[in-house]
Amino acid sequence: MEPLLAFATAMRMRQSIAEIEDAFFEEIEEDRARRERLRRRAELRQAQRHRERAHRHGSMRFFALVLVLLGTAAVVTVAMFQTLYYLLG
Repeated sequence: MEPLLAFATAMRMRQSIAEIEDAFFEEIEEDRARRERLRRRAELRQAQRHRERAHRHGSMRFFALVLVLLGTAAVVTVAMFQTLYYLLG
């Protein structure tokens, strides 16, 4: 009966090692998938930050353009009325 017990123990050990290997390979695959998800999420965050930064810079440029146009209009108006006053005065 002892050889049968040894055989059963050896079979259980082989099965246990196979289960450990299977679990190990599953964990490796899960880690790969997790790393890929994290990498993709980081890429998406970076792209979002880039879009927000570009939008913010575009808004600031537009605001500066509006200020320059208003300033130019004010200067031209003042210069025009001063010239008119000088010519008619």
